[in-house]
Amino acid sequence: FRATLAGGRRWPGLADTETEGMIRGRGAQMRSRNRACGVEEIKARRRQQERDLRKARKEKQLVSKRLPRGLQGDGEEMEIRETLITQEEVLQLYRRIQHGSDDRLAALRSLRQVLQLKKSQQMFVGFENSIHVLIGLFTSNLAVVQLEAAQCLLELSHSDDPSISLVCLPATPYLLTYLSGQSAKFTELCLYILGNLAAENETVRNQLLVQGVIQALAICLQSPHGAVVEAAAYSLSQMLQAKEAGEKIIPAVLEANLTPHLIRLLDVDSEFGMQTAVECAWCLHYIVSSGVNSECMISQGLVCQAVILLIALGRAIESGTTTDGVELLIYPVARCLGNLIASNGTARSKVLVHDGDLLRALSTFVSGFLQSRPFVTRECLWLLNNLTAGDEQFCSAIFCLNLLPAFLQLIPFSGGINTLVLMLLGNIAEMGLECCEKLRQQTDIFPALCTTLRTADPEAVRLALEVLNRILSHCQQACVLFANQGGIAALEVIQYNSNEEIRVRANFLMDRYFADKAV
Repeated sequence: FRATLAGGRRWPGLADTETEGMIRGRGAQMRSRNRACGVEEIKARRRQQERDLRKARKEKQLVSKRLPRGLQGDGEEMEIRETLITQEEVLQLYRRIQHGSDDRLAALRSLRQVLQLKKSQQMFVGFENSIHVLIGLFTSNLAVVQLEAAQCLLELSHSDDPSISLVCLPATPYLLTYLSGQSAKFTELCLYILGNLAAENETVRNQLLVQGVIQALAICLQSPHGAVVEAAAYSLSQMLQAKEAGEKIIPAVLEANLTPHLIRLLDVDSEFGMQTAVECAWCLHYIVSSGVNSECMISQGLVCQAVILLIALGRAIESGTTTDGVELLIYPVARCLGNLIASNGTARSKVLVHDGDLLRALSTFVSGFLQSRPFVTRECLWLLNNLTAGDEQFCSAIFCLNLLPAFLQLIPFSGGINTLVLMLLGNIAEMGLECCEKLRQQTDIFPALCTTLRTADPEAVRLALEVLNRILSHCQQACVLFANQGGIAALEVIQYNSNEEIRVRANFLMDRYFADKAV
């Protein structure tokens, strides 16, 4: 038997939908001491689980492009039926805005509505000089015309057709220029357009970098207007999700000293509110997951801020004072903290100051989101694994706070939750005699392990055998407790399992602890 210290660095997430879904494994490695051979299997399963999270976030318009309807100008809302819009109708609207007719403003408002349809977007950009005409109106000295033209650009930027973002490329220098304008509403609108365009195409991102987008976003992150700060963080997060972010974008972000502003905004009680904190958290998640020098992030206070935030969110959930979508803040903050702990011993020492409060918060998240948002439960369990791997103080705190009974109740759950709990038990058992004795005293542990041995999940069975071996090796009394739960029969069955490693482990346990009791 090889002892498992489960934990390690998580892979980066949420960007590459074609290859690894939410996990951008750009050089980051899963690191853990005495890592179990099943970690690669867990990693593969995590990729699929996190694709589900990407889908959940996309529905919230946090990973996907933003189309903030609250920024739309006045004007009649109209229902657009795609089947009723013809190319001739779109062309007529284009001509009305092109030739400066008296009803140009009304035409822009109608065009904005029509551009909500993908078919109409493709029609419009197909007309000669259409984007240049629209940009001309966007740079108009008439504020109301300028705003309506910006709304049209917003609709185009929201397209899922990558070619349309390229068509909009000539608008980027003007969008960046207007970020320093006096109107917070207009600045916010420009930021969302930039973020949407950046999400789709590397060519757009490269041009934005050359044009100084990072420096412009740094200024916007210091705006006194909360909506502008949130939009700036959103736009930055779209840049940071790119596959080339580690090479091109993150170095520019660090050079511009953006990270202290992002860390400062990880505060749900600030004047900017939770949504701004959510966007900043995802930005930090992408940066930390890229494998950036962890000392830099720790020295800027990310660990302390993340711990304080998680504790505050845990207390808010317990008191019932949180708002919808809090899981989208917990997830990236937990991931940041887990990766920093895995990569740097200094991070762990800073967390230890708050060990009890943090463990209580994580336990609240694990149980509170089990049914509605299991990806949060999994992420918090992974963080718990990183905290307890080789750390006796955290393992002892779990007993002191009586958190283990709640964790044992999770073993019947699938989707990776059971394996993460078993890995956590393995970390605790690895601490030696005292911790194994405390595990033995848990009423539910042997029924849970016996149930796991009867499942068809080979990774869960393997981990259960490893935990069982560790406990039995230190506590002879545990043999009787395990046998009384039908454990010997369960072991006898898996002695003939098709998985060779499981067969070997089961035979080892039978020969070492139950040789005189085999049927």
